[in-house]
Amino acid sequence: MKSIKTLYKVIEDKTITWFENTNEYVVLENTTADILKRLSKGISVEVIAKALSKKLDVPIEKAEDFILNLKKNLYEPKNSKKKAATNDDRDIKKPTTYQFVTFYKINDVIFKISYLNDKERSLIHPKFEHLVIEAVEKFDHEFEVFISTNFIFLYVNKHYIGSWNHLDVHYFQGKFSMEFIQKIHQKNEEEWLGVFHASAISNGKKSMLFLGDSGNGKSTSLALLQANGFTCLADDFVPVDAKNQEVYSFPAAISIKQNSLKTLMPIYPELATSKEYNFTRLNKVVRYLKPNNTDFFTHLPCNDLVFIKYEKDAKLSCKKISKIDAFQQLIPDSWLSPKKENAQVFLDWFGGLHCYQLTYSNNEEMIKTVSNIFKNDV
Repeated sequence: MKSIKTLYKVIEDKTITWFENTNEYVVLENTTADILKRLSKGISVEVIAKALSKKLDVPIEKAEDFILNLKKNLYEPKNSKKKAATNDDRDIKKPTTYQFVTFYKINDVIFKISYLNDKERSLIHPKFEHLVIEAVEKFDHEFEVFISTNFIFLYVNKHYIGSWNHLDVHYFQGKFSMEFIQKIHQKNEEEWLGVFHASAISNGKKSMLFLGDSGNGKSTSLALLQANGFTCLADDFVPVDAKNQEVYSFPAAISIKQNSLKTLMPIYPELATSKEYNFTRLNKVVRYLKPNNTDFFTHLPCNDLVFIKYEKDAKLSCKKISKIDAFQQLIPDSWLSPKKENAQVFLDWFGGLHCYQLTYSNNEEMIKTVSNIFKNDV
């Protein structure tokens, strides 16, 4: 069998296994992981099956079938039905003029971003409108965004980054944000551990991630907390670096859905007159709230993952949950570095995190509970 590099991390009563060839994480039973380790060492199926048969008291033929199926499911390459975009910059003529040229300032770093039309602009600008400045002659980085031949193209500092079809707009937005944070924090892509679909809050000393399905209240909770002494580090796109495993600030505004306006308008009167965006592709209408962060270069350690959920009339509940359950919820919406060294760091970092499920209906109780988590008093 062709050697495939893997990493293993025992957490609770399971083994999380990482496969280098696919950059995929799989939660396995410890016995299954042990079989994979033996296969990786070149031990024959017959020898492994004999030991497994004795250990589990099952017929050797059944043990062999199990191992062969395991090899097939985890080691053999899977055919992907998804057709990758084949466009590149060789035959594409970049626009000579853009309808929208906007300048954004993050601390002392100035970005010039050019959008061909309003459609391209709507994919990026709303989240960063609070960073807009008047046009200047000198800037640090230039981004160009345009649609051609039904693909959206991204250039950064005159270099072609990629192109995506209309079904993969979220991949374009993710890549744009990745390029953005690389320039803000002066880190290459391989220096990031991962990017998580979460909200990040800080008490000035450390950070905490809020996770959960769309509509569970991550952004609303973030807005409530930043009005009560905490700092918004990031919303929706949370980068963590590989060297120190710290959460880095991302300067996007907080997205506020319609059903949260009644709660938040008394606290943030500006929401009453802020522009409303109808994202039909995502089936949601949102307004954007400026984060209270004054230093977008901030980066802080993170010890806690909180799966947060607002539930009408629910009694407050905050309890530690299985790390394996937390891991399986965290991974699907995350970008994780394919670099082996970073994958090992990620597994070790995750193994040391505290994972909670926080369900609430009373905002004051939620704020107090988050404060207690920061104090390790839960």
